[in-house]
Amino acid sequence: MSTTPAQRQIRFNAFDMNCVGHQSPGLWKHPKDQSARYKDLSYWTDLAKTLEKGKFDGIFIADVLGTYDVFGGSNEVPLRAGTQVPVNDPMMLVSAMAAVTEHLGFGVTAGTAYEHPYPFARRLATLDHLTKGRVGWNVVTGYLPSAARNMGQEDQLEHDERYNHADEYMEVVYKLLEGSWEEDAVVRDVERGIFTDPTKVHEIKHEGKYFKVPGIAITEPSPQRTPVVFQAGASPRGLKFASENAEAVFVTSPTKEILKETVTKIRDAAEAAGRDRYDVRIYAMQTIVTGPDTASAEAKFEDYKSYADIDGALALISGWMGVDLSTYGPDDVIGDNVKSNAIQSSVATFQKASGDDGNPWTIRQLAEWVGVGGFGPITVGSGAEVAEKLIDWVAETDVDGFNLAYAITPGTFEDIVEFVVPELQARGAYQSEYVEGTLRNKLFGKGDRVQDSHKAANYRLSDAKVG
Repeated sequence: MSTTPAQRQIRFNAFDMNCVGHQSPGLWKHPKDQSARYKDLSYWTDLAKTLEKGKFDGIFIADVLGTYDVFGGSNEVPLRAGTQVPVNDPMMLVSAMAAVTEHLGFGVTAGTAYEHPYPFARRLATLDHLTKGRVGWNVVTGYLPSAARNMGQEDQLEHDERYNHADEYMEVVYKLLEGSWEEDAVVRDVERGIFTDPTKVHEIKHEGKYFKVPGIAITEPSPQRTPVVFQAGASPRGLKFASENAEAVFVTSPTKEILKETVTKIRDAAEAAGRDRYDVRIYAMQTIVTGPDTASAEAKFEDYKSYADIDGALALISGWMGVDLSTYGPDDVIGDNVKSNAIQSSVATFQKASGDDGNPWTIRQLAEWVGVGGFGPITVGSGAEVAEKLIDWVAETDVDGFNLAYAITPGTFEDIVEFVVPELQARGAYQSEYVEGTLRNKLFGKGDRVQDSHKAANYRLSDAKVG
């Protein structure tokens, strides 16, 4: 029987995206926001150094391969508001950030829907080599119909079938990274002229419903073999996928009550799958607005709110839900009869959300909430006040830490490092030094490889389950 880890410390990821604005549509207009520099490598390398100074676990880089054109059935609003478009590839950023840091991890989002797992496994292994094992893969199945259309499909697969497809995708990746090359396959024997021992490299012989991959991986084993697996689905089917694959889960909940319920479901699902319930790190989305004192933090928040783009926020919500909110009035509420083929957990969360008066949020209230920092809660206050509130969140919800969205960048992250991190460290609630080794070892302190209870372990060569 597993128990809550003793002396739990709060963990931070920075939540960003290779685009303008990310979770705060309209805040790109703020004079101190630099998100329009997403095209400049120096923005990313400077941010990486700031986050490592603040002892963040990593930077969690979101991504989409389509536009948020569900709202009004058009690209007009997302283009005008800068709602996650234009957007560039996230993987291109990692090597540069790794070169200027020693410990920071990189959780990179990549979908299973539109790229074959064979070349993708090579890209994962390459990044794991170049970063000395500091890479994680945020596995997404996709939710924007525009991406499917541009990849030659009429629409996405049905929600649960996307996860069935992803299950086989993961199986191929695991076979390639865990089970094709033996640990000592590369011998570099100069005298005999043998770089790799051919007897220690094995075909995976995979043949399934979606993929046929008969041959060998073409990369030698990287420090982690399989990078740390991140996942963000909290629907019933998403939970099953997470219970078998995820080592870190990103959740979005506007209240402690909803978050506690979600965290419990994730830990229960992991335990039901034969894993320790605390072998999954759970990060909840949060936006922090802070400063040297309460008054300055509150003034910043009011300033930020004045730049929010309501239509841009509605475009985000519509894309997440797969529901065109332009067909609703501003004072309407989202009913229980909404069906989604996008992010089903988002629909459920939006339906549960309510204001201080206990009434369901209207469309207008949802948009105002999402306008600064996305759908996660916003914590405003001095560094000391924020630290105490975060400690309360962890104690009351059993979450491990926070995926920190920004209002403005890099200012939001700089403020957290300056004002919040020292307060948490003074309370013994945040790491003062990094654990050595790979990202997996930093997160769990159990070595570089996936645990034996993890699904990927089924495909290790030692278990003779390749092919």
